[in-house]
Amino acid sequence: MGIPVEKTAVDVAPDFTQLQLRFVDQIQWRYELIRPLVLFENRPTPQPAIKQRAQETATHPETVRKLTRRFEQQGLLGLVPDDIAIIPKDKAIRVPTTVVEELARLQALYTGFQYRELARIVLCKTGHRIHHQTIKQLWQHSLPAPQGELPFGDYHSHPDRYQVRVQAVKLYAQGWRKVSISRFLHVSRPTVQTWIRRFETEHFAGLQDRSRAPKAPARKVWLPLMVEVYHLQKRHPDAGKFRIWSLLAHPEISVRTVARIMALNKQVYDDIPHVHKRGPKRPPQPHPYKASRPHQYWFIDGRMMDFALDGVKWWSLILLDGYSRTILAGAVAPIEASWVTLMVLYTACLRYGAPQYLISDSGGAFTSNDVTAVLKRLQIAPNPVLSTQGESYKNLMETHFNIQRRLFDYQFSLTQTPAELEQIHQTFMQTYNTTAHEGLLKEGFQPPIPIHVLAQAKGRLYSADELARRFSHTVFPRTTNRYGCVTLHSYHFYIEEGVPHTQVLLWVYGEQLRAVFDNVVLAEYHCRYDWRERKVKNIQDGVFYPTRFASPQGSLLPLNAQEALVLYRPQSLRRPARSPFPAQQLLLFALVQTA
Repeated sequence: MGIPVEKTAVDVAPDFTQLQLRFVDQIQWRYELIRPLVLFENRPTPQPAIKQRAQETATHPETVRKLTRRFEQQGLLGLVPDDIAIIPKDKAIRVPTTVVEELARLQALYTGFQYRELARIVLCKTGHRIHHQTIKQLWQHSLPAPQGELPFGDYHSHPDRYQVRVQAVKLYAQGWRKVSISRFLHVSRPTVQTWIRRFETEHFAGLQDRSRAPKAPARKVWLPLMVEVYHLQKRHPDAGKFRIWSLLAHPEISVRTVARIMALNKQVYDDIPHVHKRGPKRPPQPHPYKASRPHQYWFIDGRMMDFALDGVKWWSLILLDGYSRTILAGAVAPIEASWVTLMVLYTACLRYGAPQYLISDSGGAFTSNDVTAVLKRLQIAPNPVLSTQGESYKNLMETHFNIQRRLFDYQFSLTQTPAELEQIHQTFMQTYNTTAHEGLLKEGFQPPIPIHVLAQAKGRLYSADELARRFSHTVFPRTTNRYGCVTLHSYHFYIEEGVPHTQVLLWVYGEQLRAVFDNVVLAEYHCRYDWRERKVKNIQDGVFYPTRFASPQGSLLPLNAQEALVLYRPQSLRRPARSPFPAQQLLLFALVQTA
């Protein structure tokens, strides 16, 4: 329960009641409410006086206390109602009239000044030192003065450029920046800097117009020297530039200068012997093996790399379609041999079919009996060109190897192993086939990308079995088991554990058997091919190469040529009977203990 408070009626002072009828503004009422307190009471106003004034005016004491406190802190601004915003008036900037007029004139001339730059110009023109912040306020609020015709304008259109250069120097002396002068006169900043430097060194004489003739050094070739060379050319018509230079005996003249004099003399004098007049330049002739359709002409060639791996320079062998300029197949090998040619040719024929013609050089890798026999069985007409008789231009691969040299020779030189070289070689062929070709662009192909121009075009197609028969004893497709081993003519041997259940190509050439997958040699064995039985025999001495197809886990027992065992399992005439006792499984590979 609260204590009951006795309510008493508050009598409002009669003078305050009469004054309320004359108030026209809320601020008048607030000031009259606290006027006795702020005029006659001590500061700060005592609390009893505030309560008494509240009773006299029938106002809450807190209202009187708040208005009194705000008046003591802010004066009359503290009596302004809260819904009225108080915006302080900007402080008036007092600057001389000449400064304002100068800024208006400059604003009419050019608007790209900086404020510190304007302060320097005003100081130089009027003698008044004005802060750059004041300049900023005046520049933003002042209106540009009406400007008549300027005393000078664009430098290049002015009739007297000397006066413009003088005026530019004056502007620089008045505080203008070089950038402002250059933009105002429409010249470059180095030009303005040259004018100022020339004025500082030569005064007004440095601003005069100067000749633009080249300041060439003293001439060494005069008419007497040219006549002397002419007489030497008549006496020695077959002599070259170096021989004429040595006969001339003028060490101050270079060999190239003598060559230019000789060329000029041949154009001027017709009595110099052995001078053949040049006729009109013949238009370019069509290529002798210009293809009109895909797979009409294939071009094959090999290039020896400019770097070596372990002291051996490897070869890049590439097969190109003459119509679309698409690289159909390619491989890298330590030698340029027929087996590499057959491997690349087999890969291309398996993917795209057989062409009509094959263009190559007359090297043994492309004209051997084995290659010629395979081409005959595939009904491909070989066209070897004679490089020694200047026919290299007929093979398009001669030019395309320059593309390889410019694009990827640096990447080739960074490789350390054959596997890395083969990977970069595959990247080159992919990059070449998927980027624009200038020759295709000139012929109007859109897009001029080899792989797009070739599209789905195929040559004379053969099935995989038929193609293997066409290559005869050269290639034997086989599929590896889960351990990476294959069987060929009763011989069971290891290829690569990283390619299980994968078809690989067994290439037999001479006394070498090579296992190849995706144009990469995985393993190599020594063998003998029996022409009577048409079978491979005596497979031994396996060599295994590190490739990108190797198993990432590695081999538990790494094999080498001494530890790899080739199993020979001859086919029996009668099927053996099933034994009642389970036979123990033999190991595929056995470790041979060597002394």
